[in-house]
Amino acid sequence: MRVYLDSLGCKLNQSEMETLARGFVQAGHQLAQASGDADLCVVNTCTVTHVADKKSRQLIRRLRRANPTAHLIVTGCYAEMSPQEIRAIDGVDLIVGNQDKERLVELIGNFKPQTLNFKNFRALPLRHTRAFVKIQDGCNNRCAYCIVSLARGRERSRPGQEILAGIEALVAADCKEVVLTGVHVGGYGMDLGASLGQLVEDILAETTLPRLRLSSIEPWDLEPSLLRLWENPRLCRHLHLPLQSGCDATLQRMRRRYTTSQYADLVATARRLIPDLAVTTDVIVGFPGETAEEFAASLSFVEKIEFARLHVFKYSARPGTAAATMPHQVPYVEKKKRSETILKLAWESSQRFRRRFLGRRMEVLWETACRDDKHTWSGLTDNYIRVITRSERDLANTITSTRLVGLVEGGMRGLACSIVARWGELW
Repeated sequence: MRVYLDSLGCKLNQSEMETLARGFVQAGHQLAQASGDADLCVVNTCTVTHVADKKSRQLIRRLRRANPTAHLIVTGCYAEMSPQEIRAIDGVDLIVGNQDKERLVELIGNFKPQTLNFKNFRALPLRHTRAFVKIQDGCNNRCAYCIVSLARGRERSRPGQEILAGIEALVAADCKEVVLTGVHVGGYGMDLGASLGQLVEDILAETTLPRLRLSSIEPWDLEPSLLRLWENPRLCRHLHLPLQSGCDATLQRMRRRYTTSQYADLVATARRLIPDLAVTTDVIVGFPGETAEEFAASLSFVEKIEFARLHVFKYSARPGTAAATMPHQVPYVEKKKRSETILKLAWESSQRFRRRFLGRRMEVLWETACRDDKHTWSGLTDNYIRVITRSERDLANTITSTRLVGLVEGGMRGLACSIVARWGELW
């Protein structure tokens, strides 16, 4: 059977689809590059905001239009929380909640493949350069705005040996970077008598993986013992610490477990222990009850911290969460205005962070060539700076020392040391 996989939302969703891809191939199926070439289409949905719900519905309909004869399975958080809305969409054959997502390869056993010509198939079901590895699922926290804990359930950690075996297989397939993902990554192992710190230590000690990166980690989970692990240069100098608001009153209503003072102290400690660290974050604007004064305080705090990158979300009421029924909901027009204000600040902060590295040499892991120019390559430094360079040589899945020579939209221009002489006059 020819299977097309598509996903929306977080890195955890991406990790799950990579795992499903490997599972389908191991079961004897092919992976299609385009939905129109598939016997089966699988969509992993997101429900973190009402916009994510809308995008999920649009993707489902788009896949059905592109291939009216293929079987269509919808899974993920939107499928878990709003199956009745998906049932109202014509052409969906099966809706699978998060609890059964990992059994999808087994569940599709009764579908019979149709006769399509074989073309445009991916030979390998994993991304060689960077792979997202799921280490846990679920969340026991109950932040007032968040529907993910409802969609994903209680925390469940994968056994450490299972994770290590998976990473060793990725290394054998020439993967250069693994990103550890989950809903509550910092809570890893609490149900197993283990810890995130021990898992990271084991991965660094027992595998030859060149780079290990952590995805989002809650501020209260970043203990000093964990920070000391960054003494190992293979652990990427990047921390994504969700802030959500820079105002203590708003944080309290959100049921976040820290104050702005505690957050600032944590960032200062991390930066002191990890040179050239990139600190990125998420911020919600227009949370119920957020006054103009509270937003101003949040904006001022964000400016003070100087994040390397900032994701801004307009608050979206999610049914079943505490915040959905709170008084003083902020009008959409005001949320949009606040979002635009803080996004401008985020851009300026990102520019300042990247400007610090002008003229510096950094190790860049090159991922892909641009679609419209096979000699322009894109990659990442370990501290999450997107770099582009020009090279006639195939740089895919290589790590090179690269001099950062200029700023571009969303990243920097670089000259890989082996091609500086050739391309030095271009930039």
